[in-house]
Amino acid sequence: MQHWVGHLGLPLLFLLVLLQQAGLPYPVTPLLIIAGAAATRGSESAADVIATAVAAAVIADLGWYFAGLRLGGRALRALCALSLSPDSCVSDSERWFLRFGPRVLILAKLVPALGLISTAMSGVVGVNLDAFLLYDAIGNALWASAAVLIGVAFHDAVGEVVSTLAALGDRGVILVAILLLAFVAYKAWQRQALIRELRLTRISAAELKELVEGERQPIIIDARAPSSRQLEGTIPGSIPAEKLQLESALDSLPRDREVVVYCACPNEASAARVAKQLKRLGLVRVRPLAGGIFAWKDAGFEVHDELASTRVAQPRTTA
Repeated sequence: MQHWVGHLGLPLLFLLVLLQQAGLPYPVTPLLIIAGAAATRGSESAADVIATAVAAAVIADLGWYFAGLRLGGRALRALCALSLSPDSCVSDSERWFLRFGPRVLILAKLVPALGLISTAMSGVVGVNLDAFLLYDAIGNALWASAAVLIGVAFHDAVGEVVSTLAALGDRGVILVAILLLAFVAYKAWQRQALIRELRLTRISAAELKELVEGERQPIIIDARAPSSRQLEGTIPGSIPAEKLQLESALDSLPRDREVVVYCACPNEASAARVAKQLKRLGLVRVRPLAGGIFAWKDAGFEVHDELASTRVAQPRTTA
């Protein structure tokens, strides 16, 4: 790696940052720290390293911004599937965005998972492109500068670590590979632990449609944020989770009715959490909707548009 960096320098750094910010799940901050340490005794300045990293990150972020603008919530779902963080990242990022708006981009890259999701969410909610570029550039500059300046400040210690790994030869490569695999394995374990925790029997969109058309209407709860409901629409007759007092759900929800909870998260993380809470309160017939709002829309079932009139969603077409 030292040999490659010495010959390829900033172009290699640009490529590695671009691919990581585009969604490939590997940590790039340690590379920026090493690049900062190398800048104290190399041909490239710390300012050049920071500028290269910021340029690569902004280009990758623009790709996800336009994906969010074009694909809506599906871009968030795809990006969260790429992330090493648990599947709650969409709902967590939505809460941050609702509270701070596009200004969250300033600190997003310093918070695990939030940086990836917030870029696509900016497009989903229709943030002005100029505002997105401003806040995103500031955020990427803070993130890259912090990593590079750590490398500059502790260049002797970083140099010793790199020299030690280089002296170990193949064993150093194996050690780095083990550390990287351990990091990925830990994040994968976190995700699987969340899925196991929220494991419940799901109901399909077709099954829910049959219940809706049957004699006993189910109780349908929407576990998404208000912004998602406005963008993607809602299943007719569904109740926003924030309007339902879960603590008093036993009084407000009939025990003899089927309760279905839906969201827009991978593995129905938010819906499963609400369903788990309702079960703990004593309701038995509670199930998350498999595939969430997208499964319902892909089936061509009716969707209520909160920004306009009721419409019928078209099935997704594949290339």
